[in-house]
Amino acid sequence: MKLPSLKIGNLEARIPIMQGGMGVGISMSGLASAVSNAGGIGVISGLHLSLSDPKWGINIKKANIEALREEIRKARKLAPSGIIGVNILVAITEYATMVKTAVEEGIDLVISGAGLPLNLPEFIKGTHTKAVPIVSSAKAASIICKSWDRKHDYCPDAVVVEGPLAGGHLGFKKDELDNIDDHKLEDIVPEVIEAVKPYEEKYGKKIPVIAAGGIFDGKDIAKFLKLGASGVQMATRFVATYECDASLEFKQAYINARKEDIVIIKSPVGMPGRAIKNSFLDDVEKNNKTPDFCQYNCLASCDPKKAPYCIAQALLNAQKGNLDEGFAFCGQNAYRVDKIVHVDELMDELVKEAEENM
Repeated sequence: MKLPSLKIGNLEARIPIMQGGMGVGISMSGLASAVSNAGGIGVISGLHLSLSDPKWGINIKKANIEALREEIRKARKLAPSGIIGVNILVAITEYATMVKTAVEEGIDLVISGAGLPLNLPEFIKGTHTKAVPIVSSAKAASIICKSWDRKHDYCPDAVVVEGPLAGGHLGFKKDELDNIDDHKLEDIVPEVIEAVKPYEEKYGKKIPVIAAGGIFDGKDIAKFLKLGASGVQMATRFVATYECDASLEFKQAYINARKEDIVIIKSPVGMPGRAIKNSFLDDVEKNNKTPDFCQYNCLASCDPKKAPYCIAQALLNAQKGNLDEGFAFCGQNAYRVDKIVHVDELMDELVKEAEENM
């Protein structure tokens, strides 16, 4: 059975796969444009785009805005007819400015998580840009829909539902992650579909629900489409591609990872996260790290006086290949990655397997 396309308003991706946003510097214009050209939705991570290039100088706030502009323009040039989104974390201190910048540049979608993006419609409404919140529960979806409806007379253009097997910072408490069977993505997705239905009816439009977190192969894609999802978001699978913007050493960390290497860490920003265990994280666990001087003031929830390390710098070090001074975030199934491929090869493989299981 042929896979359906993914429609978000007037946007239509031939393949119902959205590539997840990965910072710092893992999904930039290179990866996003490749996914877009292959028929999916490519996503640039808006987190600290300027840090990987010294040309932007030391004014971090200004630099991040200019770097975001440049990455969006690069992606547009590389994928002129594709769909490009940008993932902007609610928790960053320059959230409003970054969203406004993306909208000014004509981005197709703004995807926002790491908090509830209750004011996102303020910057989106009246433009062609689509507003896509990330949630981890039907309750969160209902809160966002109710708030947007009441304050902005607007509803989400799509909703990404991220389950507990995702990579990076997670929208679950540590005890919930210890009891994943009580918080399965396949249970949460139908609940979110039900939660958005009243708003679909009120606004007379489809609100596509996109399943995310631990989705690894075509069988997973088929499973969630059968459960009613309009598409899936995948991040981990796109790291080990030639087009991914990370260093070869970062990609190799995925290929070398064993199942027991995938661990839950306590991030300096106060949230649990999933990463590949290494010597850097071992030192953190042993309290062998001391707080760094904060150069970036990037996340409202991070207290530099108490943080054992600067997470922005650690992620940047890893992106550049220095994993002795950083670490790689990843999804639960990262250990299953065994080779580096081109994005179009990966997309073909996923589509073929998904169609065989529909």
